[in-house]
Amino acid sequence: MSLRLDQALIAEWIKPRSRVLDLGCGDGALLAYLSAERGVSGYGLEIDEQNLLKCISAGVNVIQSDLDAGLADFESDSFDYVIMTQTLQAVRYPHRLLQDMLRVGREGIVTFPNMGHLSCRLQLVFKGRMPLTKALPHQWFDTPNIHLCSVADFERTCRALRIDMLQRATVDHTHRSGFGMRLFPQLLGEIALYRLQGGRPAAQGEPLSAFRPSSG
Repeated sequence: MSLRLDQALIAEWIKPRSRVLDLGCGDGALLAYLSAERGVSGYGLEIDEQNLLKCISAGVNVIQSDLDAGLADFESDSFDYVIMTQTLQAVRYPHRLLQDMLRVGREGIVTFPNMGHLSCRLQLVFKGRMPLTKALPHQWFDTPNIHLCSVADFERTCRALRIDMLQRATVDHTHRSGFGMRLFPQLLGEIALYRLQGGRPAAQGEPLSAFRPSSG
């Protein structure tokens, strides 16, 4: 069973026989691989009906769920890892979901398109238009993405929420990595991947502006 490079990197970060919750699991390919190759158990959350059927066909435990409703149905520390690939930018309150996933899981793994990539910057500067790239292929009026961010934005948010960034990797739209992306992730990485831990819980309705960045 083959995986894209970004999925293969995620798989390397997950210990065998762990319990995993995959938020926005798509067709369940990653969970199916982790189950077959690493003895992982767990569930996927997905809202799209076609993807739900694909998960069931692949033997993946899947629950139909809207991530904007949060993870209140899951107890704290009930999973070793909570994964969210290419979904963070499509939810209404990404900072709240980050906190919730790190409540439910001992570690979190997140991937998202990097709005700070060089091609995005050039299109904004020279065309004055919202970027259209292989990693961000939708027009501004039909995109599912509602909270795009850059690597710098994400890391600043993690510091504000006191989330520890244990590992980081970046890949391009073909899910390949390279020396340049490792050296200049904010500028050359099209898709960012993070392994996370910790996080300060928020009170009900507390805005992100109420948090103060931690040192470093």
